[in-house]
Parts: sequence; C-alpha cells; structure tokens
Amino acid sequence: MKKVITILIFALSFTSIVTAQGFLGKSEVHGSFEADGMYYHADNALGITDSIINGNAFGFNGFADIIYTLGDFSAGFRYEAYLPPIAGFDRSLDGQGFPYLWASYTTEKFSFTVGNFYEQFGNGLTLRTYQEWTLGYDNSINGARVVYEPVKGIILKAVYGTQRYYWAKYEENSRGIVKGFDGEININDVFGSMSESKIKLILGGSAVSKYQLDQNPFYKLPQNVGAFAGRFNMGVGKFNFSSEYAYKINDPSAVNNYIYKPGDALIFSGSYSTSGLGIFAMFKRIDNMGFKSDESVTSNALDINFLPAMVEAHSYMLASMYPYATQPNGEIGFQIEINYKVPKKSKLGGKYGMGVAINYSQINDIAREKVNDTSFIGQSGTLGWKSDFFKFGEQIFNRDLTIEIDKKFSNKFKSIVKYIYQDYDIATILGHTGDPNVKANIAVVDMTWKFTSKKSIRWELQGLWTKQDKGDWAAALIEYTISPHWFFTIADQYNYGNKHASEKIHYYTGSFGYTLKTTRFALMYGRQREGVVCVGGVCRQVPASSGFYVTISSSF
Repeated sequence: MKKVITILIFALSFTSIVTAQGFLGKSEVHGSFEADGMYYHADNALGITDSIINGNAFGFNGFADIIYTLGDFSAGFRYEAYLPPIAGFDRSLDGQGFPYLWASYTTEKFSFTVGNFYEQFGNGLTLRTYQEWTLGYDNSINGARVVYEPVKGIILKAVYGTQRYYWAKYEENSRGIVKGFDGEININDVFGSMSESKIKLILGGSAVSKYQLDQNPFYKLPQNVGAFAGRFNMGVGKFNFSSEYAYKINDPSAVNNYIYKPGDALIFSGSYSTSGLGIFAMFKRIDNMGFKSDESVTSNALDINFLPAMVEAHSYMLASMYPYATQPNGEIGFQIEINYKVPKKSKLGGKYGMGVAINYSQINDIAREKVNDTSFIGQSGTLGWKSDFFKFGEQIFNRDLTIEIDKKFSNKFKSIVKYIYQDYDIATILGHTGDPNVKANIAVVDMTWKFTSKKSIRWELQGLWTKQDKGDWAAALIEYTISPHWFFTIADQYNYGNKHASEKIHYYTGSFGYTLKTTRFALMYGRQREGVVCVGGVCRQVPASSGFYVTISSSF
C-alpha cells in the first residue's frame, strides 16, 4: 500500500512541477489515477461470520496512468496494484507492477507504437484489445503496431505481439503470438467524383492469426489459426446500413470442448433517423467464434476478438440483476429499437414534449444437429455440430422488452418511467444448472425535483416480480445533489418474495461523494448482493459482502 501511495504522490507532484515551471518546453505530461478500497466486516444475515473474504479483510484496486508528449513523440506507463483484489475480481490479479509501457511516434500519415497498445479492427470480430477497469479485464498486446494513411480515405494497420495475461510474463510458447492486418477505404474521400454524393460508403477487411505451439497431449491442434473478416458501412440520406462477416478456421480449445469446426459470425444493422424519430435494427449470429491466444484458458483473459452483446444496457438496480453474457459457442438473435419524441405543445407532449423509447431483443441458441455418427452434439475431437445459418434454436438465452417514457413537467420536475420484461436463461448464463428460465416483470419510476439551479433531489422506486430464482424484489433510492461538488445517496434492495425467510434480506447502502474539478471522492457503506456485473457481454461474478467502499479518482 505504501508503494502505491508513494507512486501516486510522486506522479502528481512531478506533473505539478512540470506544469508550473515549464522545464520541458513544449512537452506535456497528462495522466489519471484511481484507488478503490473495500473493508469487509461480518454480516450474519449474509452468512459472513467474520470479516474475511477470500482470506482478506481488505481489498484494494488501484492504478496510475501517465502520458508524456513532445511533438510527434509520446510515451507512457500504467502502474497497477491489487493488494489483494477486491472480492469478485480474478485472484490472478493479486500483485503490483507496470503491466503497460509504451512509446509512439505519430505524424500526419504514419504512426508507429512499440510496447503495450490497444487496437480494434472493425466491430472487433477478429481483433479487439481493450481495458475495462470495472471488470478487471485487460487483453492488451505487447509488441508493435503500425498505422499508415497513404492518401486521405485509406487507412492500413498492422499489429504483432503477445497479450497480457494478468502478471505472467511471456515465455516461449507460454501463449500464442498474435499477428494482424486491417485495411479500410472511404470511397467518398478517395474518389473525388463521389465527394458530394448522397451515398456514403466505407469498405474494410481484416486478417488475424494466432500462432501457438501444439503441446496438447490428447488432441492434435492447429498451430496457426486464422480469422478473416469483411465489412461495409453505407449511408443513404436518412438511412444507414452496416455489416461485418468473419470466418475463423478450426480452433479446438477448452472453450468449445476441443471440436474442429470452423467458426463464423455475422452482424448486420440498419437505422433510420429523422426529426423526432429514430429506428434501429440489428441481426447477429455467432457460431463457434471464441478466439483466445491460449487454447487452454476459459477465464476472461487472452481474448483476441470481441463478440458484442445485443441487449439493452440496463443501469437501474433491479433491471440489471440478470445481465446477458455473450455465448461464443453459438447464439442468434435480433434487436429493434424505436425512439420517438412527442412534439412540444401537442395534446400528449404538453409544453415540453415527451420521449418514448421501445427496445426489443431476443437471443436464442443456434439450431444444432449431429455431425455424421457422433455420440452427441459438441463431442470432443469431432466437427462438433452442423447448423442452418438463419435457423433459430428452440432455447431462448435472453429476451428483453423495454418501454421507457421520459417526461418533463416543469422547469423543476421531470420523470422517467420504465417497464421491462425479461426471459433469462439463468442455467446457461449464470451456471444454475437445471433451473428454468427466469421470467421477470420490472417497473422503474425515476423522478427528479430541482430546488435551484444547483440543488436537486432524485428518487427511484423499483419492483421486480418473478416466480423463479429468488422471487420478488423491491428497491428504492434517494439522492440529493449539490452541483457541482456534493452528492448524498441512500438505497435499499429487499428480496421480500424469497421462499426462505432467512434470505428475505435488505441490501441497504448509504454513500456520499465530493467532486472538485477532475478529482472525485466517494465513500459507501452497506451490503452488496451476490450477482453478476457485465459490460458489453463480458461479465464477472460478485460475491455477497458487507462493509465500507471508498474510491478516489483524478485526471490532470
């Protein structure tokens, strides 16, 4: 802990000196840091009989990110510490060090980076590396990246390196080597005759390979696995269409039970936008598209590609109780969203108008059939299964209908009302083997009253009703804000419909925070219910806990 605090103080002090004195001329130093700590205590209602979780009474996650620039040159590092990780984060993160070091030279047409970097090709179906602090997720590449724009409208990218795997240093054959190339052409920029065209068209394609020496004692594995993708984005007036198709050669791994089936994925979306109305629709199909740089890893690590979730991103307490995790071995589904703004001064819209949003999504398993005379679908060492491309399987992974109305009644009062229906495969997504799908009705009322331009109070009332899982829930929240510095919040979630009296628990929390320019401090005390946190279809388990949680963040 002392080392963490020392480095953070040094970084901030060094930055202040450089800024104040101008010692480095035209050079600049920027950065950010965050420190999150959790102190646990005993809570008999949650079954926690002492203050120890995972062998520790305290958890700490923290980072300091520093970036130095001088003209076309830039470099940086990130220091991270998990001493130990907060409960719910992978225990492999335990430790501290500098996992992210980089240097880059960038001109108008050229960029060259060595060290650690993040990159994405298209929608990420063949390659996406990124960091998500709330998940403890980081699959950055350590190696080299080149970006070249020979003429306006053409961008070429190439990457080479190995991915971060918690704190494990790369050793020969310890995990795969990733190589990739991406090209994108903006037709309207390249061809002058189309610069004023009403049709806007961008084409792109990528190729990514993983090399990992075959060391599996049971199966003969391909040492080079390639994935290829093509994409387009086309705008025609008020319409926009985009699509990407990816194909991956056979890649037996622990994720797909070591089958030799090739994988593919398709995303297609279309939208229409005009004054007061927006319509969006998307279709997605994924079949055996897990792609990791180590065939033996099943945890949230070493993912080369990214398979986006296609569901409404819920943020309210009860609405986010059953989040969706993308199924890399196969899923097919669609999403439709309609946003309509009821005009001001109309009979329904009133003085300020009214917003109405409807979002429906459904994701099923793909329709699988046996291949030849295999014993069962997905049998190891076989082609796994065969499937009609556009056929939906009978199993529903997730179905979500969300209707939202937001209405401003006066300069002081506004509200949001939501209704949500969810049909959620808790057995597949959360591993509750044998449990039926959770079918839940959820209602949310969110109201805000402004006393003055700087003081406001917001309150939420929520209900979740289901006959499955743990039964019915109720939740409430009150938040008082003094802009731009203070906030105070009290919240509670109560599982009043649980069949077991001992599990009818209040998950209460109280918190306050203070913000000064780019620095934010927050302290929370209360209970954390057991559940799952998901961002973009990638999830982590969160155990039940009770205690104090503090977070400090800043940027400069």
